[in-house]
Amino acid sequence: MEGGIPVTDTSAFRDCFSLAWKNPYVLRLAFSAGIGGLLFGYDTGVISGALLYIRDDFKDVDRETYLQEMIVSMAVAGAIVGAAIGGWLNDRFGRRSTILIADFLFFVGAVIMAAANSSPVLIVGRIFVGFGVGMASMTSPLYISEASPAKIRGALVSTNGFLITGGQFLSYLINLAFTKAPGTWRWMLGVAGLPALIQFVLMLLLPESPRWLYRKGREEEAKTILRKIYSENEVEEEIHALKESVDAEIEATGSSGKISYAELWKTKTVRRGLIAGVGLQVFQQFVGINTVMYYSPTIVQLAGIASNETALLLSLITSGLNAFGSIISIYFIDRTGRKKLLIISLCGVILSLGLLSGIFHDTSTHSPLVAPTVTSQFKNYTCPDYSSAVNANRWSCMKCLKASSPSCGFCASSTNKLWPGECLISIDTVKDMCHGQDRLWYTRGCPSKTGWLALVGLGLYIIFFSPGMGTVPWIVNSEIYPLRYRGICGGIAATANWVSNLIVAQSFLTLTTAIGTSWTFLLFGVVSVVALFFVLICVPETKGLPIEEVEKMLELRALHFRFWEKSPQTVENK
Repeated sequence: MEGGIPVTDTSAFRDCFSLAWKNPYVLRLAFSAGIGGLLFGYDTGVISGALLYIRDDFKDVDRETYLQEMIVSMAVAGAIVGAAIGGWLNDRFGRRSTILIADFLFFVGAVIMAAANSSPVLIVGRIFVGFGVGMASMTSPLYISEASPAKIRGALVSTNGFLITGGQFLSYLINLAFTKAPGTWRWMLGVAGLPALIQFVLMLLLPESPRWLYRKGREEEAKTILRKIYSENEVEEEIHALKESVDAEIEATGSSGKISYAELWKTKTVRRGLIAGVGLQVFQQFVGINTVMYYSPTIVQLAGIASNETALLLSLITSGLNAFGSIISIYFIDRTGRKKLLIISLCGVILSLGLLSGIFHDTSTHSPLVAPTVTSQFKNYTCPDYSSAVNANRWSCMKCLKASSPSCGFCASSTNKLWPGECLISIDTVKDMCHGQDRLWYTRGCPSKTGWLALVGLGLYIIFFSPGMGTVPWIVNSEIYPLRYRGICGGIAATANWVSNLIVAQSFLTLTTAIGTSWTFLLFGVVSVVALFFVLICVPETKGLPIEEVEKMLELRALHFRFWEKSPQTVENK
């Protein structure tokens, strides 16, 4: 195996729970910090349902699309800033202190949103929450990684990933639970304040990261905490490795003072770590995951399923599969290794995206025709573009949905949804009239015999993505950087993740309009192929290595362009 990594005979998953039984202190550290992941997931997922009810209360939000986009995207913009500042806070004040600041921002944001009496106040609350999300996204896995024994570090950091996806699933359940409650969206957004408060109290009772303490010269405090984490026969070896790492760093840099960005790039181990860490975070977003999560109801409709309620229910299933995939990661991450899990994940993602691309191509090229005769009830609502078209007899459902002056919808045949239907102006009156005749109304996708396969494609995509590309980038970024640079490098990688998130989320619907849904998914598939080669060449295996040993491996390891050959240090260590 690459880097001379030892092979374990037993499952790290069993080791994790065995250690938790013998030493529950480690599990307490991991789950207390992991609540930040729960909040991260909940807050990124809850807004899709809450926005439906915010539009009912604030008419300006209902009228102005840009306000809806701001309410959603300002949390992501806040997360970009929070992740960037979080890197500096981690190095300056410590991991625990940064989590406490993130909790405070979460709580303040939740209170502001729940009490908002106007859209600008609501947006301010979203920005505060975004700051907290950005800080938590990179600090929680870092704290867990630095407070975990090496052989189960991957499994424990994966619990943070599970809590992120669990938070997203919880947000869908909360959305359903509060649909009939007075002040619906206020409950949906305000409830995030409770777990933030719980984590704040728990973190006050827990210590700072032992590795951060040691680097700051507080060696006795660090040793005391390490003795609680490691067994007697392991703790001295861990302290010795930590001391060697800090001494070598101070010898190389001459001090432990300020860090410049030029220094990051000039330092070989940091540069190689950043290439792997930032690359993984960017590819995590550019293979299209948040397109699937944010727009899963829309994607289901694009596949030809007209009901909003059915689309929302299926998006809940998508979120559940994401959480299930995170549990798979906990089991396999320390058993198969980070790199192998990434490779399997990306291979599955490529196949799933290919399937989705093919399905959407089929639905767009085999959609029902538009009927030449119009029901008398709809005589005054025929789509103007269809009425004036020279080749109207060749119009299909997809052609109808692309009409833009005004936008039009497709009222399917009452006998069989695959038979010719009618192309009508897309307004609520027409939609209600269509439903009144027990006919389906389509505005985003068309009736299709193969539309159900899109659900299979989405399910496969999530099952493959979640255990690998969903959790491993956060794990790698929590363990790949030298101690002195860990906070700032983690911040850079998390910022890259959130910037990529924003780019993909803002461009997906534009891409589907410009090149079509089929070509959009094919584009994500091509990016996934590039990501696969990136992982094979640039990402080292860190399974089972003490954090200080990862630094030594990066020092020896160049970019592995001939990835099919074993690296020299692997041969030496065999």
